[in-house]
Amino acid sequence: APQVAAIGMASLVALAIGMIAPANWLNLTLSARDVGGVIMPQGMIMDRDTPADTMRDMAAADPRLVTASYDLAAKGDRELPFRMESGVKVFELRPSVIRWHILPDITVEAYAYNDQIPGPRIHIRQGDRVRINVTNGLPEETTVHWHGLILANQMDGPAGITQPPIEPGETYSYEFTATQHGTYFYHPHAKPDRTQALGLYGALIIDPADPADEVAADHDYVIELQEWLVREGLTYPSMPMDGGMPNFFTINGKAYPSTETIRMKVGETLKVRFIGTNNGFIHPMHIHGGPFEVVARDGETISPSARFLADTVNVGPGQRYDVVWTARRLGKWLIHCHIPHHTTNNNAEVKGGGGLMVVIDVT
Repeated sequence: APQVAAIGMASLVALAIGMIAPANWLNLTLSARDVGGVIMPQGMIMDRDTPADTMRDMAAADPRLVTASYDLAAKGDRELPFRMESGVKVFELRPSVIRWHILPDITVEAYAYNDQIPGPRIHIRQGDRVRINVTNGLPEETTVHWHGLILANQMDGPAGITQPPIEPGETYSYEFTATQHGTYFYHPHAKPDRTQALGLYGALIIDPADPADEVAADHDYVIELQEWLVREGLTYPSMPMDGGMPNFFTINGKAYPSTETIRMKVGETLKVRFIGTNNGFIHPMHIHGGPFEVVARDGETISPSARFLADTVNVGPGQRYDVVWTARRLGKWLIHCHIPHHTTNNNAEVKGGGGLMVVIDVT
């Protein structure tokens, strides 16, 4: 009897420890219904206070929801067509889940506008009246924010603040007059920590009403930056936190050496529009072959007397810089992030680099 009692007590203590100890490290109040079978990134720190919303926010994009797949030849930032209705330019945007090649052997499950990463370029003119119909093809809510624009408050995009979120299958129309000109972009303002990191962003280029107000160059090139987290065939939203650090980086939806090559001739000028579509990191963008002139910042043209020469600009999330670079010498010159880790692919170099690199080929 004493032995049975001792074994029974030891069993009860072990059972109590087995129930109490995990409760100190994990949130045992969550059910399968709360988290919906989501997959967490490796290395994510979870504790007894971690809510279901956090787990859903950091979870991998569900490969079963992919509606279309695109090979390496597919390009993003294609100009979005419009139709005219009573003097208004009408555009259609539809975010959905796609599979997208960033390298020959690397794909991401991404959230994309109109089946491309970056999303299509909305190219309009100062003074245009525009309407953008957004139909949500995602498995979660969304909105669109028109970053840096002066417009009516109800068109601004923050979910739960200026508008209800656009639920899956619903459509919401944004309408405004473009009173500014310059380099802008659009992105979600409902769960941007997750959905923008998975690919929801696109350029918004507004030409000035007076062409003389444009800083002219022989070539015009948009660079949209992005960070990705890909592990064991799954794509997670990259974030500057434990378990969320990125291991791939892209310019216009591709990682070097799959990025485009810019072709120029000696003496020609190149306007580069750096857009901080990246979510969580600052990228010091540098161009080889001599300094460039910074001519605009955050959509605002800098007066000629205030423009300055530089060879590196720090492009943070949301920032934009227009710079003009002159091809002074023959050869291949790099545009790249000056953080070396950001010019690798999963920490490895391929053909001299990776990630945030573009070659300018000057002949």
